[in-house]
Amino acid sequence: MKDLLGEVGVLFSYPKNLILLGIRWILAYGFIMPALLKLNDMSETAKWFETMSIPFPLFTSYLVSGIEALGIVLLILGLFTRYVAVLLSFVMIGAIFFVHIGHGFSVADNGVEIPLYYLLFLMNLSSFGAGKYSLDRAIFKDGCDE
Repeated sequence: MKDLLGEVGVLFSYPKNLILLGIRWILAYGFIMPALLKLNDMSETAKWFETMSIPFPLFTSYLVSGIEALGIVLLILGLFTRYVAVLLSFVMIGAIFFVHIGHGFSVADNGVEIPLYYLLFLMNLSSFGAGKYSLDRAIFKDGCDE
């Protein structure tokens, strides 16, 4: 039985790197529209942040927009993935607590569902790295446990 479980574990580890690549690209795609909306009108973004009592709204709007924009590029490339995943996790925690938590869980009600999923995916990347198909692997030999 122990041998069988070991073989099953090996079998399920094969798609790991493709899954990590998919997670990176899906997250990058998911951040594109929110980042562009913020970047297109920073003064409106700062006003919106102010209405939610986010501290230092202008500075925070630039910070969040910059992290999201840089995060998109770095996730696609798989470069500094663990670090960018941690930074984007902080953005998602802020989004959950400042924007979505008052609306419940459901995405239909603008609840925490989607940012929570993003946070879980980002935690996965923080823990396991970018995988074999990444610049992290090519440059730093990080992101793949082989």
